[in-house]
Amino acid sequence: MRTILLLLLITMVLCSAAHTQDITVAAASDLNYALKDLAARFEKKTGGKVTLSFGSSGNLYSQIQGGAPYDLFFSADVAYPQKLAVAGLVESSSLRTYAIGHLVLWVPNGSSLDPQRLEMNLLLQPSVQHIAIANPQHAPYGRAAMAALEHFGLKDKVASKLVFGENISQAAQFVQSGNAQAGLIALSLAVSPAMKDSGRYWELPADSYPELQQGVAVLSASKHKPAAKAFLDYVLSAEGATVLEQYGFRVPPGK
Repeated sequence: MRTILLLLLITMVLCSAAHTQDITVAAASDLNYALKDLAARFEKKTGGKVTLSFGSSGNLYSQIQGGAPYDLFFSADVAYPQKLAVAGLVESSSLRTYAIGHLVLWVPNGSSLDPQRLEMNLLLQPSVQHIAIANPQHAPYGRAAMAALEHFGLKDKVASKLVFGENISQAAQFVQSGNAQAGLIALSLAVSPAMKDSGRYWELPADSYPELQQGVAVLSASKHKPAAKAFLDYVLSAEGATVLEQYGFRVPPGK
């Protein structure tokens, strides 16, 4: 009996240590507010520390290829984590689709243009001289924006108006600050505390751009895998799904 109790005590200590390990998470910029919320809730539950590093998925992918010491990678697509899995840089068994992102057309409250009425024709208005999107070379939301422009037959018509943010957060900042009059940004940013009261948006139809399936995986080189997996399990839990949905994400069935 003493042996069993000792083993149980050791297991509890090890589990506690796993949950209180500090982890570093690389995350796509559309998660800026949702993941901060999730990390704060997780820290309160476990006592562990989650350090978040946001950027475009493509740039984070390159950093991971270069050996950046992250524990988890939340991408705005599934392609980058899948490539890392093929290269052995993330654990294939941990690869999940955690959310579906959405693209919106956003304008600041000071604009006289109504995105709900004009929809994508808003981008053709003379007062719209600059349109902010994320850089499609390394940002999935930027590629989605370009696909939507092509879908609506606007790609060539507005090409000279496009200004590119390093990531979707920077693209949102361009239009929020007035450096662009409209932007194609993530719904998760449009409904965030920083933007929901300062502008108006129209959500693009789902069939106007490829579905933004967002993938996550634990890095193979992580030195804190138990804690990384614990945080991932929390994000994939029912509570995590509720938080993601509050920020405009759709959670795939069974996640």
